[in-house]
Amino acid sequence: MAPRARPCPPAGTAADPRLQNLLALEHEFWSRGLRWLAGVDEVGRGPLAGPVVAAAVVMPPGVAVPGIDDSKRLRPGRREELARAVVETALAAGIGAASVREIDRLNIRRATALAMQRALRRLRVVPEHLLVDGLPVPELGLAAQTAVVGGDARVHAIACASVVAKVWRDRLMQRLARRWPGYGWERNCGYGTPEHLAALRRLGPTPQHRRSFSPVSDHLLPP
Repeated sequence: MAPRARPCPPAGTAADPRLQNLLALEHEFWSRGLRWLAGVDEVGRGPLAGPVVAAAVVMPPGVAVPGIDDSKRLRPGRREELARAVVETALAAGIGAASVREIDRLNIRRATALAMQRALRRLRVVPEHLLVDGLPVPELGLAAQTAVVGGDARVHAIACASVVAKVWRDRLMQRLARRWPGYGWERNCGYGTPEHLAALRRLGPTPQHRRSFSPVSDHLLPP
């Protein structure tokens, strides 16, 4: 069963201290009268195959999802449960992706920004401020933006976005693994694991491989 989201009292009151720490930045903005805060995060910058995926999530002010965390710290089954809880609770959630062709044409940083733009466009509310994991992303077009290095482990809204993006991309890579078997994408999600690298040497690249990335470009078959 997905965790039940619950109202979270202001920082400093008796509540789950970990959730309070995660919500500290949001509480600062809520106290200034800003309500619609969009957490934005991506997954899939580093793999050799598959798209880069971003999520944008706007949670109701003062509401937290117990157990939410950086998606990389969670077991797959727990991520699935939390992703359901986030989507069921959020005022708005959007997913955006940039394809392998776009990654190769634009580079991974610009393709990531494109995926984030698409995720934000799919929100049914207009955010007043963005909370972005990592460094600022000027391409998002909203000056009201706060970037937090390691935000997926430090900011509730960003953690929510990280979980939704990770679950969505993992499901996609499982579907792609059925179409292009042998690379282990259902386990490695396109990352350069020994299993994946051995399959690249044996089978060569697929249309889902990023030819601008090494070792796809440098050590294997030419485009």
